[in-house]
Amino acid sequence: MAEPSRSPAAAPPETTITDLDEDSMVHCATYLSPRDVCNLAMASSGLKRLAYSDSIWQRFFSEQWHQQFPFHSSGNGAREVYLARYAALRQFKFLDPFHLDISQQAKPCNHLLLLEKSIFFSQGSLVKMIDLDAYLKGSSGFFNTLSDHKARITCMRLFPLNEVTSQFRGKTLEEQSVLVTSSCDHSIRLWWKGSSLRCFKGHNGPVLSLSNKLLGEGSSRVLASGGEDGTVRLWSLSSSGRRGQHALKATLYGHEKPVNIMSIAGHKTSLLATISRDSKVRVWDTGTATSSAVRASCCVGMTSVPGTPVNMKCHESLLYVASGSSVTIVDLRTMQKVVTAAVHQPKLCSFDAVPSKYLICTGGDGRAMLWDIRRNQQSLKPEPIAELDGHCGQVTLLYMDSYKIVTGGPKNAFVNVWDVDTGVQTNSLLCSSNDGAESGCDAMAVDGCRITTATSFEECAVVCFRDFNNATNPVAKLENESSSKFWNSISDDD
Repeated sequence: MAEPSRSPAAAPPETTITDLDEDSMVHCATYLSPRDVCNLAMASSGLKRLAYSDSIWQRFFSEQWHQQFPFHSSGNGAREVYLARYAALRQFKFLDPFHLDISQQAKPCNHLLLLEKSIFFSQGSLVKMIDLDAYLKGSSGFFNTLSDHKARITCMRLFPLNEVTSQFRGKTLEEQSVLVTSSCDHSIRLWWKGSSLRCFKGHNGPVLSLSNKLLGEGSSRVLASGGEDGTVRLWSLSSSGRRGQHALKATLYGHEKPVNIMSIAGHKTSLLATISRDSKVRVWDTGTATSSAVRASCCVGMTSVPGTPVNMKCHESLLYVASGSSVTIVDLRTMQKVVTAAVHQPKLCSFDAVPSKYLICTGGDGRAMLWDIRRNQQSLKPEPIAELDGHCGQVTLLYMDSYKIVTGGPKNAFVNVWDVDTGVQTNSLLCSSNDGAESGCDAMAVDGCRITTATSFEECAVVCFRDFNNATNPVAKLENESSSKFWNSISDDD
C-alpha cells in the first residue's frame, strides 16, 4: 500500500540585510565611506535611518578632521554637524588655515595649478614644481625647475596618468598625474616626475590653448591644441618616440584666426568646441578624424558670438560662451543660441559656472556678478541675483564650485570668497604677507578646501598656499558691515 504523499517543507524565509540588528549594521557601516553611506540611505527607509545614525557620522567627523566630535552639538544630529563643517571649510569660513609662503625670483606667475601634494606654476618659459610634503619635511629636493621650453608658456593642464598611457599599472601610479604645457616656441611638452617625457611639434606658430580634458574613450584618447596658425591639432600622448614623431593624429582646418579657447562637450567625449580670436565658434567631431589627415569635414557645427572671447565651458549638450559683455548659451546639438544668460557691462574679464546649480558668475571692472540661468530664460534684459562688490580694478581671476566663488585680480591685494548660493562674502584672504607690501594677484588655483595664490613684487614673487582642512577658528562678522552683504556669524555648533 502506497504511503500518502507529503507536501514539501516550506522554504525558510530569505535573510536580508535589514534583518541584522542595528548595532551589527552600524559596525558594517564603519567600513564604508561617507559617499557610500549616503548611497545606502537611498536604498530604503530602514537603511536611511541607519545611515543617519549619530555613531556613524561621529566616526566620520573624527577620522576626517582628527578632532573630537563636539558633543554639545549633538542636538543638531551628528550628520548635520558633519555636513555643516564640511561646507564651512569649503567656503573658507575660518581664520586659521595652514598657511605657507614660498618666495621665488621676481617674475610674474602666469599659470598656477594645485594638485594633492604639489604646486605647479610658470614664469615666462620656466615651469616650477613645489613638492609640499618634501617642503614640510625640510627636504632640499622640494623644488624643481623645468627649463626645456624656449619661449613663454601659454597653457598648463594636468591629466591622470592612467588616461594618458596604459604603460603604467598599479593603483599608486594610476593616482598620479602628468603635466602638459604649451608654449610660444611652437611646442607641447609632457612632463612626469620632474622631466620632459615627450615634445610634440607641428603647429606653425605659438600654441595658445589645450583641451581641458582628453578626447575620446579608453586607450584612444587624444589631446587637442589650438594655435596662432588657426589650426586645431589632435595628439596621442601615449605615442612612441621621445620627440612625438607619431603623435600627431589629425590637423583640423577651418578657423581663420588664432584659436584661443577650447572645451570638450559633456554629452559626447569626441566633440570639441573651439573659439578663435574673431569670436567664431566651431564644433568638431574628432571621432571621425583619421590618422595624419587634414580634415575640414570634421566640423559639425558653427556659430559666432559678439565681442572678444573670454572663456568657454561645456555642460552636457550646452556650451556657455563668455565674450564681449555677455554670456551666451548654445545647444551643441542644433548650434542654436538658447539664451543670453548674463550681460555684464562694459565688458567681461572672467567667467565660470556651476551648471548643475543653474548658476554662473562673471567678473568685470570693480565687481563680479552672480546669475541664475533659470530667472533669465524669458528675459530680454538679464538681471543678476547678487553683485559681489569691493574689488579694486578688474576681476580677472574667478573660480566657482558648488560651495563658493573666489575672485581676485592684478590690482587686488586680497582674494575674496563668497557663498555660491547667496553671494554673501564668507572671507577675504591677503594674497601675501610680504612685510605688509601690497600687490595684486597674478594667478590663483583652488582645490576643495585649499587655495594657492601667486603675487609678484619688485624684489621677489610669492606663492601662498592655504589649507583649511583642519581649521578651527571661525570667521566672525565684520564690524560696521551689513550682515546681508558680508559675513554671517558662525556659532560653536557649526
